[in-house]
Amino acid sequence: MNQVEVVVISAVRSPFGKFGGALKDFSLGRLGGLVVAEAVRRAGVAPEDVEEVATGVNLPGADRSIARQVLIGAGIPPQRVAYTVDRACCSSMAAVNLASRSIRLREANVAVAGGTENMSKVPYFLTDFRWGHRLGDVTLKDQLIIACPMTGRPRALQAGEEAVEYGISREEQDRWACRSHQNYFKAKEAGKFNDEVMTIEVPQERGQPLLLADDESPRADSTPEKLAKLPTLYGSPTVTAGNAPGLNTGASAVVLMSREEAQRRGKRPLATLMGWAMASGHPDRIASIPAEAARLALGKVGMTIDQIDLIEINEAFAAVPLVSTLIMAGRDREKAEAIRARTNVNGGAIAIGHPTGATGGRLITTLIHELGRRRQAAGNTRSYYGLVTICGGIGEAEAVIARVDA
Repeated sequence: MNQVEVVVISAVRSPFGKFGGALKDFSLGRLGGLVVAEAVRRAGVAPEDVEEVATGVNLPGADRSIARQVLIGAGIPPQRVAYTVDRACCSSMAAVNLASRSIRLREANVAVAGGTENMSKVPYFLTDFRWGHRLGDVTLKDQLIIACPMTGRPRALQAGEEAVEYGISREEQDRWACRSHQNYFKAKEAGKFNDEVMTIEVPQERGQPLLLADDESPRADSTPEKLAKLPTLYGSPTVTAGNAPGLNTGASAVVLMSREEAQRRGKRPLATLMGWAMASGHPDRIASIPAEAARLALGKVGMTIDQIDLIEINEAFAAVPLVSTLIMAGRDREKAEAIRARTNVNGGAIAIGHPTGATGGRLITTLIHELGRRRQAAGNTRSYYGLVTICGGIGEAEAVIARVDA
């Protein structure tokens, strides 16, 4: 049997809303359904042609069967298969990888994968009320205090400790955070998000709906001096609200096919997904584990980091891209700076936002659109290669390698 190549036909995301922002009332199924429907429309395929929908979600609250809701909300026939993926912040990238596996195994011809998250809608939990409660105080559990469920240690503490371990200072993290916002606004001014971001119609109590077309979290006035004044959080030695992303809302989706199916339909792919990797390590590993996933993915396709044109490393904290790039460089500071220069070139989650279940799909979407622009600017003279990697969960990570052909 011939090797099956998986290609991306369309890639889109919603604007990412801030905590308590314009998207706060959207259910996961509704927001995800809107984005999947747009991805299918842009791909130029009929909804009934979609055979499989994989949806990443990290914080479903009291909701369930999210992928089925997304599928039906997108207008895809209910007879089609949908499944929800939870791999913490890796969820939507894992969804892409699982849907890609279905295509590689020839179990599906057309699949849609991505994620959806509304962190503004995460409820408080009464975890011990099932069998009643004796006299005394009642405790509400807040899932938005992001901590390791095994150890209870806050993620911000874990990231900060790894940063210190690798010699990454608070000042470096604040500079990276400021760079994230600056790169975002440069890209926005150049129209670089026009291809990846769709407009979401937000109903209003009175008057016409709000048309949300832009991310809500980026701060044009961010400076290292302002960031330096912020206190650290949760006992972390380096992490602050300024060098970490917010609690966001958003959705992402990509339409996948085999190259053979794309050719049969006369579709020109945006990109080819060359390689995938899942990595796991110690539960405290958060800033370094994306580098391990990247190493595994590169090894599978026989490439080195020096052959990669663009890199997306999720800014779960500024510490994550800083530590991971240092590891990719073999702890050579000069080489790490060269790798960082081609990392998150249009800004990252610190600026754009991090709706955890949807971010992996957003990273893939951002990467392949930028790779396409680089190829076009160079006159389509060669193929361009990109690497995406993200941390999540209890010492977990995911990576994807993409190629945009000349």
